[in-house]
Amino acid sequence: METIAEPTTETAPFAGGRLLIVDDDAAFGQRLARAMEKRGFVTEVAESAYDAAVLADRNPPDYAVVDMRLGDGNGLDVVERLRRKKPDAKAVILTGYGNIATAVTAVKLGAVDYLSKPADADDVFAALTRESADHPAPPENPMSADRVRWEHIQRVYEMCDRNVSETARRLNMHRRTLQRILAKRAPR
Repeated sequence: METIAEPTTETAPFAGGRLLIVDDDAAFGQRLARAMEKRGFVTEVAESAYDAAVLADRNPPDYAVVDMRLGDGNGLDVVERLRRKKPDAKAVILTGYGNIATAVTAVKLGAVDYLSKPADADDVFAALTRESADHPAPPENPMSADRVRWEHIQRVYEMCDRNVSETARRLNMHRRTLQRILAKRAPR
């Protein structure tokens, strides 16, 4: 279960702005909405690409936080539609399945940032309110290359319904090598 941080004392009050949160995980969407309301946003939550399109067409928001993978579509389509309706809107993509190609596509379609789940509400707030000339600070404790590799393997393994043979085929690695990797603890 993902947790949403309360506003820190360092967070300055934010005056206004309508925020659309699009995530098919209803509980996460509601927690993020409450956290962002405490930071000064007026929020609306949509659980599907269709609902987000209806809300964006009716009254385009100033800001959006959009999950990459939705039950009925792709978050990139939501960002693109929002940018057509309101070109100055700021959108952030959230995803548990990040890769460089989709991050580049998200930015080309108008997203101001691309954050991995679980994302902290302070990180989402910072991404939405950051001036375009500001660059995010590098992470304090970035994942090691071994950890990134292990996370990727785990993600593909889960996507393949924990089928070792299918995962090995998709990762283009020997099945026994994959079994040894899966048997080990996660690297730091």
